[in-house]
Amino acid sequence: MPYQSIFRPDLFAGQSIIVTGGGTGIGRCIAHELAALGAYIVLMGRRAEPLQTVAAEIQEDGGRAGWETVDIRDEQAVTDTVARVVDVRGQIHGLVNNAGGQFSLPIEQMNQKGFETVVRTNLVGGFLMSREVFKQSMKQHGGSIVNITADFQRGMPMMSHSGAARAAMDNFTKTAAIEWASHGVRVNAVGPGFIASSGYDTYGDDEFRHTIAKLREWTLLKRDGTEAEVSSAVTFLLSDGAAYITGVSIPVDGGAPLISVMMPNAPHDRSKPFNPFHRSVTPAILKG
Repeated sequence: MPYQSIFRPDLFAGQSIIVTGGGTGIGRCIAHELAALGAYIVLMGRRAEPLQTVAAEIQEDGGRAGWETVDIRDEQAVTDTVARVVDVRGQIHGLVNNAGGQFSLPIEQMNQKGFETVVRTNLVGGFLMSREVFKQSMKQHGGSIVNITADFQRGMPMMSHSGAARAAMDNFTKTAAIEWASHGVRVNAVGPGFIASSGYDTYGDDEFRHTIAKLREWTLLKRDGTEAEVSSAVTFLLSDGAAYITGVSIPVDGGAPLISVMMPNAPHDRSKPFNPFHRSVTPAILKG
């Protein structure tokens, strides 16, 4: 059974869309949905194995996908990889800058190398991918870019590096939207909150993992979000339905920033998850 998207099946027929970080988590889900809607997906990431696995999944479900290994922090590698994709596909219609990563650590314990590594991955990589896709394809043909950021508006304790990078990417989204509008390029962002993806299982600190398991309590909807709920927002922004939307960030965060001491939010189970992703896997940290 393929991905049961709420969008029409041929929405992206004939289009080629790059999804960075498409081998795991939210990126994997996004790649599956876009493929189910007719797009040819180019998966990008540093490790070949997960990219190959997801490409095989998509093909097994009746979609089309290829993959390219690349370190998005390497300027020349990004330039060359995008050139190969353009040479093969002819045009890049969409780009999802999803690749990223971070680790949990207080500011006082973080060294410069660790801080800069995360900033390069979560900010510089998105800049390089956007620039090269624009220069090599979208400047001539137009297109849509969606950057994946985060719920950073209230600060990101234990993740100052990622919060700084994501906030900068939000501003980069606005700036690119201004500079590239006259070329028919729309640039938007989606800011996931507490999403039940494989990313949860990457944190090794027991105390932090315990905190993750309770994050749902700090949302208005009293639950974790699903990868598919992020993917739906990305899909909309890439589509013609969002043709008059650019330079914005859509939060997918269960209303977490609206939690207020003025009005306690009682526990409830009225918000039902939307999860049409037939290959989704519950993070181990949330099981049991």
